[in-house]
Amino acid sequence: MWLLVAATLCVGVIMVNSAGLSVGGGEQVTVLSIVGSRATLYAAAAVAIMLLASTRPANEALRWAVGQRWGRVHSLAIATGLLLLVCLLPYVPGIGRQVNGAQRWVSVPGMSSLGFQPSELAKWAMPAVLAGYAVSRGFALRKFWTGMLPGLLAAGAIAAVIAVEDLGTAVLIAAVGCVILVAAGARLWQLAALAPAGLALVVSAIIAEPYRMRRLTAFLDPYADPEGSGYHMIQSMVAVANGEVFGRGLGFGLQKFGYLPEDRTDFLFAIICEELGLIGAGVVMTLYIALLWSCWSIIRRQADRGLRLFGLGVVATIGLQALINLFAVTGLGPTKGIALPLLSAGGTGWVATAAALGLIVGMERASRWRTGEESIDDAAAAPDAEVVVRDGLTPAGERYSPAA
Repeated sequence: MWLLVAATLCVGVIMVNSAGLSVGGGEQVTVLSIVGSRATLYAAAAVAIMLLASTRPANEALRWAVGQRWGRVHSLAIATGLLLLVCLLPYVPGIGRQVNGAQRWVSVPGMSSLGFQPSELAKWAMPAVLAGYAVSRGFALRKFWTGMLPGLLAAGAIAAVIAVEDLGTAVLIAAVGCVILVAAGARLWQLAALAPAGLALVVSAIIAEPYRMRRLTAFLDPYADPEGSGYHMIQSMVAVANGEVFGRGLGFGLQKFGYLPEDRTDFLFAIICEELGLIGAGVVMTLYIALLWSCWSIIRRQADRGLRLFGLGVVATIGLQALINLFAVTGLGPTKGIALPLLSAGGTGWVATAAALGLIVGMERASRWRTGEESIDDAAAAPDAEVVVRDGLTPAGERYSPAA
């Protein structure tokens, strides 16, 4: 897991710096410039947070979170209310910040250059709340009014607030919430019956904003307005096509020189395809598949149902987010302002994703800790039993000291 995250972050740092080149700037990408770049600092912070999240105290905090009685209506309402307050922070005067016309950011007081996206925090907190809710409800989750609906309304409320500025992340949160609830035992036909209402809400959100309608029409026919609404998608597909099999070479892409907007963030995969070709794209997708499989192999061995559901939420979030981004970049879906996990430039996204993956690693470590403690307790409960010792260590890994 550690190697996969580190490898993905390294690819992200290199490609973000390559995409940051501009004509006439006189920049020259060197090892020193990459090491001292902002992307490298964010990657180092992500690794540090992942290490912290994999420790025992973080694992115990996660166990506490998913072990709460969120099944009680007032408890679920309190948790949802707190997340709603976090999501509303960008609208608070003085700390809210607008970037590219969207009110998604919160600036750190006294340090205007630093900031974070509250939607990222809500995106990763929601799986923990829903996992705790599902565990506490148990078989009652199969009931519609007192089982599935409260959890669905909680996820929907968070998604509705985020959808005002970021429809892609809102749809992602709602989809992951549905995955967790169904995996926990909610009836699929009940969820399917509500699908038309959810689709109607998404359509209403698209119609309410003209730029979303333009993105949708551009997806259907980008060449109807090649210099307007279809420009972004056309330039992205040009970058992907020009890479062919082996690419133009690292740093030798052309679309990043003023042709492709958001080349360092949402459309970084297009630059990867152009410079590293089909081989580079294959490496990126292989890293994601291996990362998701590694996470899945850990969570399916967990005995704690709440941790399994939370881990499933993490896997679903990373997988669906990557899929949405890849579809948008390659023209298989409408353009969306949603980043590629651990690759697209962005401090909040890298750190939050790494923290979630660190909690997954912590699950595996916690299993070993508990196994070791149980072995020691068993040995203490039966002092006369024969203890198998190899190289001076017990099976639990403890130094064996025979009783005097």
